[in-house]
Amino acid sequence: MPTPLLPTFDDVLAAAARIAPHAHATPVLRSSALDTLAGCHLHFKAEPLQRSGAFKFRGACNAVWALDDATATRGVVTHSSGNHGAALALAARTRSIACHVVVPEGANAAKLANIARYGATLHRCAATIEAREAAAARVEAETGASLIHPYTHPHVIAGQGTAALELLNAQGPLDALVAPVGGGGLLSGTAITAAATAPDCHIIGAEPEGAADTADSLAAGERRVDFVPDTLCDGLRGTLGEPNFALLRTYAVDVVTVPDADTLAAMRLLWQCLKLLVEPSSAIALAAILRHPGRFAGQRVGVVLSGGNVDLAALPWERAA
Repeated sequence: MPTPLLPTFDDVLAAAARIAPHAHATPVLRSSALDTLAGCHLHFKAEPLQRSGAFKFRGACNAVWALDDATATRGVVTHSSGNHGAALALAARTRSIACHVVVPEGANAAKLANIARYGATLHRCAATIEAREAAAARVEAETGASLIHPYTHPHVIAGQGTAALELLNAQGPLDALVAPVGGGGLLSGTAITAAATAPDCHIIGAEPEGAADTADSLAAGERRVDFVPDTLCDGLRGTLGEPNFALLRTYAVDVVTVPDADTLAAMRLLWQCLKLLVEPSSAIALAAILRHPGRFAGQRVGVVLSGGNVDLAALPWERAA
């Protein structure tokens, strides 16, 4: 399979225009209590308030509406543990086209319900990246649908960069910007945008200790994705994509790892102080800041809260208790 072209800031600007009729410009939230705890000035980009409940709608919407009419009529397909699948299903619905989503065994029940609610056809597979990709390729061949990869597709990466674009336009200049990283779509899109609009802003990824392939890859100078994820952050279990790795290296992005216990503590704080429903894969961005206070002391820090699709019947701190 050919390596996708690396998107540029022009692609992010095109994405912002393309998704404007469909996506929400989400608010930036502040909390003096969290500022005091962190020792810095935090500006939270509230993507749980995005359509489908996560930033993923930005990239999915951009990819769907970038298709020409003839291609779009054959529908779209992806593999996803939840948020990207729901986002693509909703984006496909805005264009009245079919959507197929391959979902791994053990996926978050609330996220699967979202995918089904938006009208996608679900295809089950084993809980490995290899099984997901094989199943998606099979559906693509059988249906003629266009594969919209959850984090390596260039239109997806560009679309995710629009969250940082809105944040920096509203609250810039920022000294640092922290975003979660799993496959790398959000973080690489954020890096593209910051490099063009806020070159002095330091971009930092927050990654679970139990799925630290991005940190390991950047430290080694090569992708190291042979691992079995062990984290409550279900949205961050994907392996770092090749174009995402290239972009993170190009823009000298740093990544810090966070234990799940810290992430759950940050999730509680966000619920209590911001009154915002966030999932573990989102709360990890605040957890990274609280774990490294000296790194951010006194700074203006942007925080991308990526999503809020939580299974309320199985809260993670109840399972951990």
